[in-house]
Amino acid sequence: MKEFFKISTVPRIHQGVGRMDTYKTILTKLDVRQFDAKKVPVDVKLKVLEAARASGTGINKQHWRFILVQDKVVIKKLAEDSTSGGWVAGADFAVIVLADPQLGFHLIDSGRAVQDMQLAAWDQGVISGLYTGFKEDRMRRDFAIPNELKPTVVVGFGYPTMKILGKKNRRPLSELAFVDKYGTKFEPKKLN
Repeated sequence: MKEFFKISTVPRIHQGVGRMDTYKTILTKLDVRQFDAKKVPVDVKLKVLEAARASGTGINKQHWRFILVQDKVVIKKLAEDSTSGGWVAGADFAVIVLADPQLGFHLIDSGRAVQDMQLAAWDQGVISGLYTGFKEDRMRRDFAIPNELKPTVVVGFGYPTMKILGKKNRRPLSELAFVDKYGTKFEPKKLN
């Protein structure tokens, strides 16, 4: 039986439901790569995958594919197939994001899906980290990845080993943003 979702054309924020916590989630989400042994519930895994599926793609191609890796032996294999993500062996589960490399926007679309997965997980108290270093031939063999798709990123998920405060060390906008053209100083008081 297929499940269909009714989509309102009026965003929730305008229906009197109240403000969403998306902004807070974005500002507090950290990449963490040390996981507790506690299992992540199935409903949270589904939310993570649904968030990926709901992410946008160039010209709505929906070309990405997602491999959920949850068996501990298979997660260990995933870590062995990495050049930079050995830490994923400690994750409760991981998602391999595949995309069509023939599309010029495949990496952007992969990044959009990853960000949505990570935000959905963080909102549920689940931490995550990602890596892009693969032993591609081994990974293709071990995970039956078809030739027309390319592994672009792996995200490991789980619960943190300690309390996470969600405080980031970021440069101020005045160092990162400009107004109208590069070099024109960003000053919030002068925005119109």
